[in-house]
Amino acid sequence: MESANRPRVTVWYDGACPLCIREIALMRRLDRRRAIRFVDVADEDAPVSCPIDRATLLERFHAEEDGRLLEGAAAFAAMWRAIPLLRPLGLAARVPGVLRLLEAAYRQFLKLRPHLQRFLA
Repeated sequence: MESANRPRVTVWYDGACPLCIREIALMRRLDRRRAIRFVDVADEDAPVSCPIDRATLLERFHAEEDGRLLEGAAAFAAMWRAIPLLRPLGLAARVPGVLRLLEAAYRQFLKLRPHLQRFLA
């Protein structure tokens, strides 16, 4: 059983991105069990505590689950698994082929992200 004081998942996010701020705010509201530790990598004064550099963290979404560093769609799936309401989506990502489709969608989203950021700013 997980300790109530220790998050199961760490998520690194871009706190300078209006889109990311909104998404993480929603995830925080849904994370009622406090199973996720959210780290703003845009805050240069904050300790990042990740084995990769800040620039790499800002390029793609990253998370750590059970000691494994994940990125892209796999990182989103780990975050979803930590939130009971979204857990079925996270578990579905473990079905063969589903994560590949999610990753393809995430790569397309990354192309649109700068435009969405400007729109939300």
